[in-house]
Amino acid sequence: MNILGEYTFVDDLKVTNNMIADFQQHGFVIIRSLFDQEEVNMILKCITENDGFTKELFTLEKGEMKTVRTIWNQPGTDVTGMVARSEKVVNTCEALLGGDVYHYHSKFMLKDAKIAAPHYWHQDYGYWYHNGCLYPDMMTVFVALDPCTKENGCLEILPGSHKCGRIEHTPIDGQFGADKTRVDAIKEKCPLIYAELKPGDAIFFHSNVLHHSSANRSNKRRWAYLMAYNKVSNNPVIEHHHPRYTPLQKVPNSAIKECTNFTDVSGKDFINPCKNESLVDGYKEK
Repeated sequence: MNILGEYTFVDDLKVTNNMIADFQQHGFVIIRSLFDQEEVNMILKCITENDGFTKELFTLEKGEMKTVRTIWNQPGTDVTGMVARSEKVVNTCEALLGGDVYHYHSKFMLKDAKIAAPHYWHQDYGYWYHNGCLYPDMMTVFVALDPCTKENGCLEILPGSHKCGRIEHTPIDGQFGADKTRVDAIKEKCPLIYAELKPGDAIFFHSNVLHHSSANRSNKRRWAYLMAYNKVSNNPVIEHHHPRYTPLQKVPNSAIKECTNFTDVSGKDFINPCKNESLVDGYKEK
């Protein structure tokens, strides 16, 4: 079994027992070429040629470094929504988590060249636990829109760290990061890997996997599209800034290229932690 759990997308992709075993063992799988270059270009067009997204961007700064992103709760009917609702994404999440899922939220993470700040070691469930999600039956799909390398701050992951349970998260330089002493101890048991990706490659990772990304001081940007999903059976027990169970209407993979909507972002329900005192992805404290 490949320690990276790497697979390559084919049109009739089926989640195999080996893929499920890799996900359970390592906490993630990588699917190469999940999206082809035409699909990647369509996603990029949404952010580069549409002020519906750009006007919702917010910047998180650490000294001279900064990271730009935008977050929304509902998939919508534009190209990004077709991606988030596509069978190759949703069906894979459901097979890996072992049950029906719904869209929890999505975001663009735009780490520009030379100035992009790091994102400290954390678990997504370290945040989502506080949102009334009783179980870590949740995951994120990270899609590379640019080459992601060590040089420009690719994801760094501790394989198998999801088995360590939820780690306490505390304020660190304006973020909420996992307890450093605990992380250092886990690194001894779960050696770090660099998840280097080409555009269109995707990582499906468990909400308890420890991961982070270093600052991008290179001359190459590192943009990514992230989609988060929650199991229907894990419906949050409290209202919070991300949605409780909302039925997810899947679409065939062909719906991505057939979609001509790059501009209508109505109904996506954008959220901005710089305007909201709720804890949003670890950057604001309730």
